[in-house]
Amino acid sequence: MAYLDLSKFRGEAVAAPAMVDASTTLSALEWQVVGIAQGDRLSSLEAPGRWSKFVALFFGRESASPRLADPRLEALRRVAVHAWHKGEAIPAHELAGFHAAGFSLAQLQLLLAQVARKAIA
Repeated sequence: MAYLDLSKFRGEAVAAPAMVDASTTLSALEWQVVGIAQGDRLSSLEAPGRWSKFVALFFGRESASPRLADPRLEALRRVAVHAWHKGEAIPAHELAGFHAAGFSLAQLQLLLAQVARKAIA
């Protein structure tokens, strides 16, 4: 099993210095999902194709889809993958899913700012 160093997300002040409430921050688990999404490809957002299903069936392996079991965290992962690869160019349907999962615009802005900061560093 591979090791992913998520220590860079621990203990960082990533919220705006003005009044911070729960709706403008992300939990430690949510920041871990953002960190994991950095290593995911855009193709991880697509459903497995016929060929990959056949190979998985033939060789007795499960699909290598990194989808998360929690729909809220999966919506966060999908937006984070787009943010890591495309910056702020996130498809509207992904944003709709992000907001439907209960995330706010402030959380989206926080996520995009953090990804931009990490991408520059």
